[in-house]
Amino acid sequence: MIRPLHRWAGLGAALILSVTALSGAALSLYPAAGALSAVPLPDISAGQLAATLQDSVPGLEEIRVSAAGGITAYAFQDGAALRWTVDGATGEILAPAERSALQLWLTNLHRSLFLGDAGRLVVVAASLAMLALTLSGLALTARRLGGWSRLLAPARGPLSRRLHLDLARLGGAALALSALTGIWLAAGTFGLLPETGMPGFVAGGAPAMSPAAMTALGDLPLADLRQLTFPRPGSAGDVFTLRTVAGTGYVDPASGQMLAWTARGWADRLGDLAMMLHTGRGAAVLGLLLGLAALTVPALGLTGLAQQAGRRPAGAAGRRVRAVAPEAADTILLVGSEGGTTWGFAERLRAALTRAGSSVHVGPMSGFAPGRYVRAQRVLILAATSGDGDAPGSAQGFLDRVCALGKAPAAPFAVLGFGDSAFPAFCGYAEKVRAAARAAGWAELMAPARVDRQSPQDFARWVRALADRLGIALDLLPASAGPEPVRLRLVSRRDYGAEVQAPTAILRFALPRRSLWQRLAGGGFGPFLAGDLLAVLPEGDSRPRYYSLASGSSDGFAEICVRKHPGGLCSGQLMDLELGDSVAAVLRPNPAFHAGKDEAPLILIGAGTGIGPLAGFARGNRARRPLHLYFGARAPESDLLFGEDLVQWQKDGRLATVATAFSRTADRAYVQDLLRRDADRVAALVSQGARIMVCGGRDMARGVAEALEDILDPVGATLVRLKAEGRYVEDVY
Repeated sequence: MIRPLHRWAGLGAALILSVTALSGAALSLYPAAGALSAVPLPDISAGQLAATLQDSVPGLEEIRVSAAGGITAYAFQDGAALRWTVDGATGEILAPAERSALQLWLTNLHRSLFLGDAGRLVVVAASLAMLALTLSGLALTARRLGGWSRLLAPARGPLSRRLHLDLARLGGAALALSALTGIWLAAGTFGLLPETGMPGFVAGGAPAMSPAAMTALGDLPLADLRQLTFPRPGSAGDVFTLRTVAGTGYVDPASGQMLAWTARGWADRLGDLAMMLHTGRGAAVLGLLLGLAALTVPALGLTGLAQQAGRRPAGAAGRRVRAVAPEAADTILLVGSEGGTTWGFAERLRAALTRAGSSVHVGPMSGFAPGRYVRAQRVLILAATSGDGDAPGSAQGFLDRVCALGKAPAAPFAVLGFGDSAFPAFCGYAEKVRAAARAAGWAELMAPARVDRQSPQDFARWVRALADRLGIALDLLPASAGPEPVRLRLVSRRDYGAEVQAPTAILRFALPRRSLWQRLAGGGFGPFLAGDLLAVLPEGDSRPRYYSLASGSSDGFAEICVRKHPGGLCSGQLMDLELGDSVAAVLRPNPAFHAGKDEAPLILIGAGTGIGPLAGFARGNRARRPLHLYFGARAPESDLLFGEDLVQWQKDGRLATVATAFSRTADRAYVQDLLRRDADRVAALVSQGARIMVCGGRDMARGVAEALEDILDPVGATLVRLKAEGRYVEDVY
């Protein structure tokens, strides 16, 4: 059993293991080079360094100190994000802290083979194969040499066999260590490890003092500092965010005292250890030894293949797309996306431009850095809209940076908006982007356009217009096929709303069976979490309609809330379903609207069918995290969705509190009225680090936002700030 495992794992993973090992060996040189050039940290406090850099670095936003002792200052100046290497003793700026294009290329190759999350999964699989190969190889070596006591005895036999055994014994332990730490780091990347929640706080309002005079920073040795983020200029109530080797906290700039503190958990400490062991950061000699061990991997692959009679080494891998740095690109393609769909359009455009001879840099709008676009001839912006004209997830901070431009970029811009014409704010964020760019004096390449409901025809028309404007031919290949729709069978339904002429139902569908391979590889229908989206394809229309899931795949079913809209094709078909009927649907991740795994309290606010994902969070709250639900409906006897469930979940401790408001009763009220009634409790929860999640109609969300602004103002918090921290999220329709 051991021999076939070793043989087939080695043959199957030889190429990928060689690529990751060689790239890892090359990357191990960088920590060693950094250690040779590092200057010992001075015997000063974190506050002293912060005060020195605050005076010498305009626009200073953040200071980071690596485990190896390197100091980097991050600043935002003249519309550009800058990074500088700093002399800790003098506070002198030494040089730009930019990783070389080669290092970036090697890092992307090593971590994901340039294939994104799919590539990361392949690398994880390769690490698992590496671990299996190491353990099985040591067992086979011991067996061949006559037992574990003879593991270091001289090998006998053909040259290829002797080389294989000697190389395995030389690098086996180091390779196993690299594989284990790589798997641990990958688990953190995919959110599979517990996270230490950020503490809550209430900041003072007095003028800020010098960092050198702050007790919390003055008592902290510089060697213990890892990251210090400065308050935003002019933002009342903002604080220093401090991360040290021991934990994370907030420092009041007015008093210099620690407002709140959370010690680093065991997973954080293990993660630091795994990072050091895997990369050599903070232990350069160990990194070099691991790098040397990694060089044995391709040799082991070749000698192993040589022992397989009649077999030839596998052919070369297919060509991969190489990332283009902003400084080397003639076309900058910026993407603002919430659920990921816009990135697919961006990839098709990148490929077409590349085939036409352009060098294209693709990045998120949040990474906008015009100072790096030194060769750019055009900036193309593909911007989706989130909520009521808000920035999508990958475009946070873009408008602020455009408004802060001291000088408009030389390369003209063009905007293509993505949205749904059924909503009032159709492509509203794209319009804001264009208006801000024009106000900054930025020249426009061509007229803006909009893509309605991911229409390939709308996108193709804009690409043809772009080709005409540039005077080139753009060959736009068809989009790659997405996941195949599956048929979901209705197994139960609960109907509401007939009394108030608003037919609504909770529909529960059975999950299709997934094969063992699909479960291992993450294919098929699932996995999914409450808050993800079910894209239903109605009969007679190829455009999907999206419904928030009120369940996770661990619940064993897919559940949604549907309200019948007059003339609504999809909602009408769903409401007409009978038990045993089925619909075609696919899953769409919605990571921005997940409850998360931390222990911070959640304030859940919804109305009507917006209760769906919030009910899913409560159903899945087996850890009894504090969840406080505010739910609005018309009347308790007609459309109190999940009414019996809410009572039971509160008894079980899955919901800490439940407050309901009804708009068609004698005591007419809305959820924002309940929030104002509980203003002190809501403000206290937010000060303790609570997150707020809102789901429902736009009018409801607007009223909730207005109420929360009034409630949070006395404690120095704002929705803008909570959004930036990921503590206020909306899913509105």
